[in-house]
Amino acid sequence: MKNYKILEIKESVFEDNNKQADLLRAEMKKDKTFLLNLMSSPGSGKTTTLVRTIDALKSTFNMGIMEADIDSDVDAKTIDETGVNVIQLHTGGMCHLDADMTRQGLDGLSAKGMDLVILENVGNLVCPAEFDTGATKNVMILSVPEGDDKPLKYPLMFTIVDVVLINKIDMLPYFDFDMNAVRERAEKLNPNVKVIPISARTGEGIAEWSEWLKNEVTKWQSEEN
Repeated sequence: MKNYKILEIKESVFEDNNKQADLLRAEMKKDKTFLLNLMSSPGSGKTTTLVRTIDALKSTFNMGIMEADIDSDVDAKTIDETGVNVIQLHTGGMCHLDADMTRQGLDGLSAKGMDLVILENVGNLVCPAEFDTGATKNVMILSVPEGDDKPLKYPLMFTIVDVVLINKIDMLPYFDFDMNAVRERAEKLNPNVKVIPISARTGEGIAEWSEWLKNEVTKWQSEEN
């Protein structure tokens, strides 16, 4: 006879986080604040892409940035130079942000009344994909040097994002990267995903990406609660 109880810890943690994420999303909707969760591997060009995005949209929206890292403020210093409000979030060794951590960051940023808040999540393609932050939309960056096989290796990440930004396309001549293959693999996992090739270094594709984000924020703010 079994005299012990089995508790599915991971399922319980996710269930509680999902409830907190839905609550946070509803609150952000009421405040008409669009929260974007930006994810990628380290070195993909997340912060450089973010700077380009800020430059394109800061005259249109009241923006705030949350920089998440295990233990560093390098990225926050970079973003601070753009002139937008920024806060650094230290996760204390954790490889992701969850809804409660995101809420703490929003409170620290004093995000109420902002049009657009972008969370630059901790750099990896595993943990951030598992935890709903309460974001309105999820976006990931895949850089050309990482290879076109990432949808095969990290399927969950490609399943939960709304947009895949293919960064560093200025380096395509130097890498064996098949743009059609990565697009097909991503769309097979997620038929609704939008793939946008960009170069954060040269600015190519940033206009298309910024226009997509601008339209999504405007739509979010115009919808009824």
